[in-house]
Amino acid sequence: MSEDFKQRLKDYEDGKLSDEEKMEVEREIEKLEEYQTYVNELMDQADADNNKRAHTTSKPSGLSPKKEKRIVRRGKWKARFSNTLTVLSAFLAISIISSILTALFYGMGDPSRNDKYRDAIASAISISHPNIDVSLNSQGKVFFMQEVYGDMKKRVGDDRVTVGEYSVNFLFGLPSVKEDWNGLSTRNSQVFQRPDGKSEASAPSNAKNGSDQQSAKESKAASTAKSGDWSRLKKLPEGTVAEAYVSFNRFFSTDELLKEFENLDMEAIWFAVDTGPDKRFGGNDGIISDPVGFPAMPVWHHDDLTVTSYGEEKRGWFGKVKFSGGHYPPLEAYGDGELRNEHFMKSLRLLQKYELIANRVAPFIDIDASLAYVEQHGIQLYGAVVTGPVKELLALREVSWVQDLRVGEVRLWNWSE
Repeated sequence: MSEDFKQRLKDYEDGKLSDEEKMEVEREIEKLEEYQTYVNELMDQADADNNKRAHTTSKPSGLSPKKEKRIVRRGKWKARFSNTLTVLSAFLAISIISSILTALFYGMGDPSRNDKYRDAIASAISISHPNIDVSLNSQGKVFFMQEVYGDMKKRVGDDRVTVGEYSVNFLFGLPSVKEDWNGLSTRNSQVFQRPDGKSEASAPSNAKNGSDQQSAKESKAASTAKSGDWSRLKKLPEGTVAEAYVSFNRFFSTDELLKEFENLDMEAIWFAVDTGPDKRFGGNDGIISDPVGFPAMPVWHHDDLTVTSYGEEKRGWFGKVKFSGGHYPPLEAYGDGELRNEHFMKSLRLLQKYELIANRVAPFIDIDASLAYVEQHGIQLYGAVVTGPVKELLALREVSWVQDLRVGEVRLWNWSE
């Protein structure tokens, strides 16, 4: 509305206009009233259309309650599927990242952490499990887990016999051990008898003193009554080979004991080392059920290898394979006692560094106390695991320095004469 028209309305109200001007203003007012009526009709029509549209949206025509439920159910499943895909994608991404980090954690270094762990496990098995050999393999997993595993095998005659499965699972370097023995394994036979004070002073095998020989025979007779395995060995068929745990009535040096077996038709494959009377469990009777010792063929450490060739090959983005060639120290079959002793001491010191592995793999052996005793008293052998023909093992009953014998695994003839 213009200012001129507003002034004319004011003059019309005050009676200042002429008759002609009044009639013109009244005609303008009538036009305004018609405009207002038309605008009101348009607004009423617009409101009616909006209400109709809102009613149509809130109540869809032609949809039954069953269809409505189906639509809602479909929407829920779509949401669930979307959430599941999100979770799986996140889990897959985390798994891939953790696998890479796990490989780096166990594979870094030279030697790698994985190689060091395998070395420690093999050393712990060799000193605490008589006549048990495990060819260890390793497998990386996710979330910083690693498995080291292998078959437990024994030497019986000329064959290596599988007696169970062995595995060590690591989580951030923390080990857990699982031993799964076969039902036929004779683990209860893995017992030695330590010489007492009187037996330690007894004469060696070439003694000619009749009283010493009589004392040795009496000692053997007493041990036979305890174990009864001589009679069991006698009942075995001649065409068989066996594993036997032989206890001596005196202590031997490594070289001395190897010479004793040089002319016997059997093979010593594991030696029991004296670590003093085990008083931790109240055992003062000289029976050693958890012996400490070393195999005749050492389980060499990674740094015992004299490397003559070396190479690396990349595998994938982050991996690489190292390969090397070389040789370990040579050993005389019935000699090199000093080298064997040094390797045994080296294994004990290695296990001191890997205390967690030692405590899991050899839980009943005190590594620190054993090493301290051997360093003070030297390496003295009081028993051995031997294998050979049954008739040859039975002949040990007549050997003056043999105190006791326990029969282990028995197999059909497989001996090379």
